[in-house]
Amino acid sequence: MATAVKEYRPSEDEAFMNERQREYFRRKLLAWKDEIHEESRSTIATLQQDTVAEADLADRATSETDRALELRTRDRQRKLIAKIDDALRRIEDGTYGYCEETGEPIALSRLEARPIATLSLEAQERHERRERVHRDA
Repeated sequence: MATAVKEYRPSEDEAFMNERQREYFRRKLLAWKDEIHEESRSTIATLQQDTVAEADLADRATSETDRALELRTRDRQRKLIAKIDDALRRIEDGTYGYCEETGEPIALSRLEARPIATLSLEAQERHERRERVHRDA
């Protein structure tokens, strides 16, 4: 069964968000989440090992910069896991794959590339244009 799911690719020729597609994206999201958790464990282990105080000021500054970068990365990963969990909830409640703004299906190619997408490409572009206008004003 797992092999069949790995070989399966959602297609425009089938009913949108049928059970097979939902299961495909659910597994894809869970695998991504597991990968992020594994990276987090590695990061934590590295941070715990690198607690040695550096005598040289330049080395200490480099270590602090590296540590700050690792912590920023962990924060981004935490936010990404929340988005993955939201997508998994949408799969469960039947709203996954549909644009939050228009209610229209999100293109399978977009979901393949960004399985946490909540907006269709067109709605995302409108959203980004509005953000640019407000930012530039």
